[in-house]
Amino acid sequence: MDKGTGLVPSEVDIVIKKMIDSPRRAEAALVLASIANRAAAALHQLARAEANARKGSPTWGRWASLTNASRDAVLRTATCRQTAGQLAQTEKAERAGPETEARSDGSAGL
Repeated sequence: MDKGTGLVPSEVDIVIKKMIDSPRRAEAALVLASIANRAAAALHQLARAEANARKGSPTWGRWASLTNASRDAVLRTATCRQTAGQLAQTEKAERAGPETEARSDGSAGL
């Protein structure tokens, strides 16, 4: 794992920059929102485990605070991911043309 800018691995920076430059904006938003949601979920798991392990210690309060903040981030990034997914579906349907939109109910168009 190469060092990227600061603490972020270069592989992560590369994907983020690639998505920012992508012409498929809604798909890029979905990828970025998915990365953010996974990172927030992982942070929440780590913080919760550490807060539970450190009850009664001087650092417990900071870990508990990080647990609360990361839980909020999980909820917010899940909303971002859901909305970006809806945008990506709309963008995909627009590229496919009006026939696809008219048949979005699953019918074969007969």
